[in-house]
Amino acid sequence: MKVQPAVKKETGRIAAGTAAATLVMFLVFFALHQVWPAVAPFDYRVIVSGVIGAAVAVGNFFLMGLTVQRVTAMTDQELATKTMRASYSKRNTAQGVWIILALVLPVFNGAAGVIPLFFPGLCIKLRALTGRTD
Repeated sequence: MKVQPAVKKETGRIAAGTAAATLVMFLVFFALHQVWPAVAPFDYRVIVSGVIGAAVAVGNFFLMGLTVQRVTAMTDQELATKTMRASYSKRNTAQGVWIILALVLPVFNGAAGVIPLFFPGLCIKLRALTGRTD
């Protein structure tokens, strides 16, 4: 299936916003580490977790866009609904697996891995608040 330009464009916007928000998150982690080094670590685990978390978030958005693209081309409403629900379930499961890995494995920082999952939604809300819905 060919990816429609709208899916590419919106995924690019979400990726840019998520990357920017992740960089801000890194700055907050760094600042907190300067104030409370024992409480707020800032090491390779924060960076790796943030990058992977951001990739999971953007990947989830892209897969949702592909699913919407596929569903809008369907004529059978029941099949379209089942397809959308199955996609939602699989994407949530993938995010859940990442959350568990980020929280359990010592190579990751749980907070830095989970926080970026909220950035795509934040980007969408900020664009709507600023009136940039083009």
